[in-house]
Amino acid sequence: MGKKVRILLIYTGGTIGMVKDYPSGTLRAFDFKKLVTYIPELSQLDCKIESISFKQPIDSSDMNPSHWVEIASIIEKHYDSYDGFVVLQGSDTMSYSSSALSYMLENLSKPVIFTGSQLPIGDLRTDAKENLITSIQIAALQENSQAVIQEVCLYFEYKLYRANRTTKINAEHFQAFSSLNFPALAESGVHLKINRNYLLKHKKNQKLAVHKTMDTNVAIFKLFPGFSRELLHGILNIPNLKALVFETYGAGNAPTDEWLLSDLKEAIKKGLHIVNVTQCSGGSVIMGRYSTSEELRKIQLIDGSDITSEAAITKLMYLLGSGVSHKSFRTIFETSLRGELS
Repeated sequence: MGKKVRILLIYTGGTIGMVKDYPSGTLRAFDFKKLVTYIPELSQLDCKIESISFKQPIDSSDMNPSHWVEIASIIEKHYDSYDGFVVLQGSDTMSYSSSALSYMLENLSKPVIFTGSQLPIGDLRTDAKENLITSIQIAALQENSQAVIQEVCLYFEYKLYRANRTTKINAEHFQAFSSLNFPALAESGVHLKINRNYLLKHKKNQKLAVHKTMDTNVAIFKLFPGFSRELLHGILNIPNLKALVFETYGAGNAPTDEWLLSDLKEAIKKGLHIVNVTQCSGGSVIMGRYSTSEELRKIQLIDGSDITSEAAITKLMYLLGSGVSHKSFRTIFETSLRGELS
């Protein structure tokens, strides 16, 4: 009999790590060392589960790049000792965190599964148990002593997604996330179905490289009818701003006002990287399809294709932090690094 697969749970905070104190009705964090007490079904999994928690668990609204670095460092430190990792955090910023980790963990050959819940573990109708149990089960999947999943994923409500393809779409339903531009990597029903054709493959003989410098001199500007030149000017002239996610209409369209194009062109000339990303939940930027986006193409906006805003902003942080040269920045951004682009 082979040795048991080892899974490390990393608890950062969030609803999934809470239990209800019924006499008072308040929520409190529970001790992950007693995880099997709360979820006895875990003892049926043929793997060894251990856990580590942030010293001060945080609400996901407080999540920032320093916490991403902490998660990446924990994985780096324990990478050789475990076969898979399950990261637990609040759902509000999970798409940002998991997208960031997908870039930070280069040459990943083991699963890193993000999950959480809409209701605490002790709640009668909780989704926490299923999300956690199946995330661990997926993280433990092995074939020929190799992990089946070799990328950063997000599991929620019976579906496993590529993390950097996800967006939180609902604050109330159990199906809180969607991946509108890329199919689910796995679906959990009576059987666990893995869609192998969509999985990222690890390049052999490539060691894990962990990138811990994320440059936060970035911003997102969402177009809306009636936005003023003064507003755009204020955004484009933020001190030390290096890159901007420009959320356009539909397939990458924007107003054709002469001042808009001239201001964007001037900002790009001064060295600002501007990425054209659709503000639609699904679909892709296709600059040049309509005349309203042809001018954006001419002034050299970076083509965001079908990337999500969450994956775009974290990719900008990663590339800027990695010291990518100005000359090659556009080409590298428009290249799929971790499956974030079609």
